[in-house]
Amino acid sequence: MFDIRKIQEQVIYEAVKHESDDETAKAIVYGDGGSAKSQDNAFWTKSTMRRLENAFDPETTKQIRMACQCGYGMDEKLALLKNLIASSSCMEEFASSEKAKAAGLFYRDGVVYLQFQFCPCPMLADVDRLEMNTWCQCTTGYSKVLFEKAFGCEVDVELLKSIKMGDAVCLMTIIPHDCISAFVKRV
Repeated sequence: MFDIRKIQEQVIYEAVKHESDDETAKAIVYGDGGSAKSQDNAFWTKSTMRRLENAFDPETTKQIRMACQCGYGMDEKLALLKNLIASSSCMEEFASSEKAKAAGLFYRDGVVYLQFQFCPCPMLADVDRLEMNTWCQCTTGYSKVLFEKAFGCEVDVELLKSIKMGDAVCLMTIIPHDCISAFVKRV
């Protein structure tokens, strides 16, 4: 059975351990003496992010969360993006088709945006509002991996809006670097 909580505990633990050590990772994921293990998902999400934010500077916290993406449903999304790329000659065309729009993509002023009308994270289903966007950086990490696989180049992703932070939508910029070759038609 798919247990998103266990997956998130593991990926957060590994990402924190990569930046620090085993003891810090356990304290952030499980709380002092394991006290967070019995928390419901909504409370655990908020308390874990508070512990993470208290332990690291903002940039390191963001990088840790970006490394926490679970990869859920990525193959299906990657296939869609590759299909959009194959039927496009440039970035604007890629993000402007009806299929792209239906997937939340759009292009404006030379920038590709990805927008959700709902929070895509199952861990936040019972969270009304977040104080900080730390948890949401997981989605930017997911999008970075997804678009880098699709375009075959480095991609920067920036979170601009978050439903769980009180915005009407979740909105990110997708900024590929030197991805012209993604749109070169193979003969």
